Amino acid sequence: MPDLTMTDKAFCVVGGGVMGQTICRSLIGGGLAAAGAIAVCEVAAPRRETLQRDLGVAATGDAVAAADGAPVVVLAVKPQDFPAVGGALQGLILPEQLVVSIMAGVTMRTLRERLGHRAVVRAMPNTPAQIGQGLTAWTPSPEVTEAQRELVGRMLDTLGRAILVPDERHIDMATAVSGSGPGFFFLFLESLIDGAVQIGMRRETATELVYQTALGSAAFAQESGLHPAVLRDMVTSPGGTTAEGLRAMEEKGVRAGTMEAIIAAYRRTRELGEA
Repeated sequence: MPDLTMTDKAFCVVGGGVMGQTICRSLIGGGLAAAGAIAVCEVAAPRRETLQRDLGVAATGDAVAAADGAPVVVLAVKPQDFPAVGGALQGLILPEQLVVSIMAGVTMRTLRERLGHRAVVRAMPNTPAQIGQGLTAWTPSPEVTEAQRELVGRMLDTLGRAILVPDERHIDMATAVSGSGPGFFFLFLESLIDGAVQIGMRRETATELVYQTALGSAAFAQESGLHPAVLRDMVTSPGGTTAEGLRAMEEKGVRAGTMEAIIAAYRRTRELGEA
């Protein structure tokens, strides 16, 4: 196991769950850090063993030991676990260190107050980061240096695409749209597959058709640059099958329900920040 007292430590990741593991794997795969230069704090012993075995990182249950000497400390724990983590690290993060939080709803003010540290970044990646196709919105506090901003951009680019947003209000919005968005898409994909099965298609065939249709439609929309309404009109012939399907979707409130999902997710994000 790599030595946690090493002086060439490049990153600390507090939280070895799915996103913590994804960040470690991406840092290694993207060439930003050798496995032995990443220290991970994970409270669950079986997960620590998995991290050490599969990724080769240094793993410990001690957040203070993991963060000691790391230029970048990534907080990848659940928001409800931050009070304990913040308490353990309070006053121990040095001014030259950078804290990057991917916790939903936890504000910069809360991060600063509980850590006793000013240079912080809020970021919101999403689950497609696990295959290098993620979208991460991020924003830094004024104390983050230009060099640190450049490093964060490179780090987040290893997860897919990173977008710098003007302020943390946009991070809460991104949490609702791109952070929670995959869950909404998965439900829609599931619904399309179930509909195909209902009319008699084999589930395996339906799944293949739906996944490729989703991939192709998203790529076409992105490459064309056209508004979704224009693209929808292009595939909707008067009195045709698509028109009839769209009528049924509108009748069942698909558009309104989807908009309400974004609003509800945003509201919940703000609630987490006030907890």
